[in-house]
Order: sequence, then structure tokens, then C-alpha cells
Amino acid sequence: MKIVFMGTPEFSVPILEALYERYEIVLVISQPNKIKKKGIFLDTPVAATAKRLGLPLVQPEKVGSIVEQIEQAGGDVLVTAAFGQYIPSKILRLFKKTMNVHGSLLPKYRGGAPIQRSIMEGEHTTGITIIEMAKQLDAGVMYAKRECPITEEDTSSSMFEKLSLIGRDLLLEVIEDIYTGKCVGEIQNEAEVTYAPNLLPEEEIIDFHKPAQTIVNQIRGLSLEPGATIPLKDSKLKVFQAKVVQDTSNYQPGTVLSLKKQVLIKALDDAVSLDLILVPGKKMLSAKDFVNGQKILKEFDVIL
Repeated sequence: MKIVFMGTPEFSVPILEALYERYEIVLVISQPNKIKKKGIFLDTPVAATAKRLGLPLVQPEKVGSIVEQIEQAGGDVLVTAAFGQYIPSKILRLFKKTMNVHGSLLPKYRGGAPIQRSIMEGEHTTGITIIEMAKQLDAGVMYAKRECPITEEDTSSSMFEKLSLIGRDLLLEVIEDIYTGKCVGEIQNEAEVTYAPNLLPEEEIIDFHKPAQTIVNQIRGLSLEPGATIPLKDSKLKVFQAKVVQDTSNYQPGTVLSLKKQVLIKALDDAVSLDLILVPGKKMLSAKDFVNGQKILKEFDVIL
């Protein structure tokens, strides 16, 4: 079995490493490097892994522009895991089998942000589905599924780590049967489909006119990347951890209820305690350290 692997973030790395141990990886494809540090573009996690393992690597702006190079690599199986680009049919047709490691229990949460949105929607269970790649987004035959609970402490970062390892193990269990045709899979029920599109910048902004639990779920779903945002008069805060605090007061949503060893803000119903906070350009702080060292919230009483 010769594999072409497509992936980009840290989620993809354990899957690539496990495939490398067992099979021949003829080509690795990742997104272009986009994050800069000290003026230098950093390799994506998959690109860095491919270089470390000595695997051939390409990082096209559009994967459809390298069809000939993919064909020349000679792979008969395409495996994708959080690649981040649409893969056209002209590429899928090059392979005997195609498999995608998707971070939800399909047909729920098709799309590019299933892990984040499952937390933001207050789900208690998610999982991994190994699917055949199809022209329609995440609509292919389901080869295998494995569930994973979402605890109250889980964030998108912790779930990415858990589901990456589950996806790795599940793929290794079924890849041979998929390749030989022994595992034929199951067609998705279109009546049960829901979608998890990529996150928009406006979805990062916290609206304290919503219920406290909804806000906490939003913060968990966006932690640690990109982080939920509170816009202020001349700056903004990033919030990475919070909890619901019961509050029966009649204060307006957004009212800062306490800055004594905590940052407590009124929501639509209860209140939200902001426990892990970042002022851009500074380090992440606990609420206690934040209120001791910051004046940014003391300038006003209500977050608009």
C-alpha cells in the first residue's frame, strides 16, 4: 500500500507518524506555512513532521494545481486528516481508495470545525468517523466510528488531542479492510445531517446578553485557538477558561460584578467567571493575577 497523506495541524501528526511506521508514504501535502515568528514563517506541524521523517513534501496554495505531481507519486491510497482545502474529484479519481479522518460522529457536524462547534453547542459526546472522500463535503460512505465523551473541563485543544489519537488508532484498525474491500461501509442518513462550517471572526466575540452556559461553551470551544474575545474601548481581552456562577441579580448583562480576586461578569441569566485571561501582547494570566496587575477593566462598569 502506497499512501499520499494530506494534513496540516497538530491533529494530523500522530496519524501521519503511525502510517509512516507501517506503510510507504510516497507524498505528504500540507497547507502553505502562514504563521510568522520573528519574521520567519513556521512550518505547519505536518510539514515539520514530513521533513523530520524525510518524506517528500509539497505545500500548494491550491491542491488542484498539483494533480500531475500527485499522480506521479504513484500512491494508491489517499488519507486526509484536517488538511483544510477542498480536494477536487480529479484528484480523488487517482486513487484506489480514499479515507478521511473526520472529527465528529457523522452525519452530524460535517465541515471544517466539527470539534469546536460540538463543544460550543454543548454536546456531551463526539468522536471520529473514518469516511470515504466524496465530491460533496464529508458526505462519503462511513467506514468506522468511535465515540469520545466531552467532559465539562474539555476545550477544543484537549479534544483535538484526544480525537487525534482515537483517529490514529481507528484508522490503523480498519485501513487494511477498507483497502481490500472487506469493509464496505455505511451510507450516511441525509435526514440527520448537520453542519460545522469554519469559524468566522465575529463568532469569537463574547455576547453577555446570552445565557452564561452558552458563553462558557463558546469560550471552551475556542480555547486555546483562536480564543474568545471581549472587545473593550481601546483594547480587547482573550478568554481561555471560564465557569458559570449562579447569580439572581437584576444587573444589565455585561455588568462587571466583581474584580476582587476574580473577574465576574453578568450574563443573561447567571454570571460568568473569567478564569484565564490574556491581554494581547502580554502573557496569559489567572483572574487573580490579572486583576492585581491590570487596570483595563476598571475603566467602566458595563461591557457593551
